[in-house]
Amino acid sequence: MGKILFIRGGAVGDFILTMPAIKLVKEQLPDNQLTVLGYQSITELAKVTGLVNETRSIEDAKLATFFAPRAELDGEWCRFLAEFDVVISYLYDPDGFFAGNLERAGVKTLLVGPFKPSNDAPATPAALQLAEPLSQLALFLDDPELSLTYPSDSPALISKTGAYRIGIHPGSGSPTKNWPFEAWADLLSEIHSAKEGVEFVVTSGEAEYEQIDRFLDLLRERGLPFAHLYGKSLTDLGATFGQLDFYLGNDSGISHLAGSTGIPGLLLFGPTDPEVWAPASSVMEVFRSPERMMQKIEVSQVMDHLRKSHLFTPL
Repeated sequence: MGKILFIRGGAVGDFILTMPAIKLVKEQLPDNQLTVLGYQSITELAKVTGLVNETRSIEDAKLATFFAPRAELDGEWCRFLAEFDVVISYLYDPDGFFAGNLERAGVKTLLVGPFKPSNDAPATPAALQLAEPLSQLALFLDDPELSLTYPSDSPALISKTGAYRIGIHPGSGSPTKNWPFEAWADLLSEIHSAKEGVEFVVTSGEAEYEQIDRFLDLLRERGLPFAHLYGKSLTDLGATFGQLDFYLGNDSGISHLAGSTGIPGLLLFGPTDPEVWAPASSVMEVFRSPERMMQKIEVSQVMDHLRKSHLFTPL
């Protein structure tokens, strides 16, 4: 049995876009032990779904010396890193200091992946770009789509009803990628009027903390039935999305999490290119603003797209 280490920092979406590469290694090299070094609240997604055997936190001050030239390296970390036959690193390392120190620590084979996928034409999905370093192991990613089951030890986060349940995450990490709350509320109101038995499940986190109450008030004003989940772990959110019928959201890491469960949905894109950054999913559709501005997307445009979609139960 060999040992393979993925080193991946970045936000939620960055990690989930890397998970197809991890899954490829898991499937093609099943006798190897896989470890991920990263932010544990995020890398836990790979652990609970069985893609890796273990995770380790990158948030250790003793690792800081690995980013400095000719630094004295921590012995415990050197011993840990030297155990691996292959290390795949996606860390930002423009001067090569980290790569050089990994070699000094005893890493046998280092594969370097892109810290940030390229937007250059022709557009290549980010998941495929992130899997490209694996070609050096004769591994090639043909299908980056994920359909993962996230277990949860928490009590049921949403009640089991006969309603058609639609999840919505109305925020993202960037204001330029957010559709206005008023537009989301108007859309949900139209869906509720057009389709019987609809319930909404709103999710929010730190990025929406200061504003989410305003959105919830808009839903209350319209008399819309909804549940609100705030501050849940990523694994709990993944488990929740797996129980829903449909998902609506912006270009965000949480939308990538929803997409990784195989749930059908519709995502709204503005400035970012969905050909590169959309989740790799055959059942997660995208509507992109023709003007590349979220504020330019009309509620009527999104409703028309939903009515024409074969993924959304007919309105």
